[in-house]
Amino acid sequence: MVIPIAAAEIVTCGVPQGVRVCTGLSCALAGGEDLLVRLPDVLGPGMPVAPAPCLGRCDGAPAVLADGRPVTGADAEAVLAAIDAAAGAGACAAPRAEHVGYDAYRAAGGYGLLQDCADGRLDPESVVVMLMASRLRGLGGGGEPTGRKWRAARNAPAPRLLAVDVGVPAPGTFKDRHYLERDPHRFLEGAFIAAWAIGAGTIRLTVGPEFPDLAALLADELARLRADPPVPGLPHVVSGAARAADVAAEPSRLVHNPETLYWVPDILGRGAEWFAARGKHGRRGLRSFSVSGRVREPGVKLVPAGTTMRELLDEHCGGMQDGHVFYAYRPGGAGVLLPAALADVPLDFDTLERYGSSIGAGAIVVLSDRDAGRAAALGMAAIS
Repeated sequence: MVIPIAAAEIVTCGVPQGVRVCTGLSCALAGGEDLLVRLPDVLGPGMPVAPAPCLGRCDGAPAVLADGRPVTGADAEAVLAAIDAAAGAGACAAPRAEHVGYDAYRAAGGYGLLQDCADGRLDPESVVVMLMASRLRGLGGGGEPTGRKWRAARNAPAPRLLAVDVGVPAPGTFKDRHYLERDPHRFLEGAFIAAWAIGAGTIRLTVGPEFPDLAALLADELARLRADPPVPGLPHVVSGAARAADVAAEPSRLVHNPETLYWVPDILGRGAEWFAARGKHGRRGLRSFSVSGRVREPGVKLVPAGTTMRELLDEHCGGMQDGHVFYAYRPGGAGVLLPAALADVPLDFDTLERYGSSIGAGAIVVLSDRDAGRAAALGMAAIS
């Protein structure tokens, strides 16, 4: 059986030359704005320097994109070194994170579930039912139950399109990059299964200019998959030049967050209860949080749904940085700061609305007593 996917497309937006300095809240707390002021004098007039609202690397604040090369924990010397390394090599030659490549993923049983779909051992309705039972919801901020979303997409008029922004940063959010850089085929298998389940004719993967290294990694791994397809008839990668025509021909779209698709193979392989039973405080499921700011150990934290901010901070982030006292946190994307007094509210869908906030995409920025007042207000204004 041929999986009914006519094209898989990576759209890259080009890599601007010059230096972009993140001025999002996490990077501002780590000195990004001071670096933005200093770099023009250090680099000279031949190298343009501009602010960026977010580079999707808040766990390595302050972050800089130097001639297409990402620099984390950036200072002037590191930026100069990145510019020298990029000269003649190109942004896509930048070092990439260690990841599970195509051969290793296949050797561990990867794409076996896609094969089950192709061979009829799984059918679209049973997959939808399992996703509903798992309580998987859209993890890009919308929170709509994934199974319900797939069922509605399957009933939409053909032709259909699965669209995924795999590398378009939002302030404070870096969990999608984290998962895609380390295990890209788990996401890709979830995307292929989603397209099969809804009868989509096209998958479109969009990567923003902030992630040239991720775009190159995905292109390489998709080329490996194309050369040795796990399912007969798996289509080739279509160039970005065909994007406008594809969009015009695909009126029915299922738009998904990368992390949501990343969990699909695990849920189908391990069972719905594996995912649903992992919550706490009366909640169900798993949640990934991008945690940055004044914490000792920033990064992506996979925790039971319903984990509180206090639990996240103390049990998963190593507490506050030395000399800092927990003052407030921003629990979602752009939104209001919540005080430390609300640190015992479960971090999940439908729990924070009463306080004028939401879990959003799980982008948590932690502020300390040193960030109170004007600096915090300016940081929130920059991302609103």
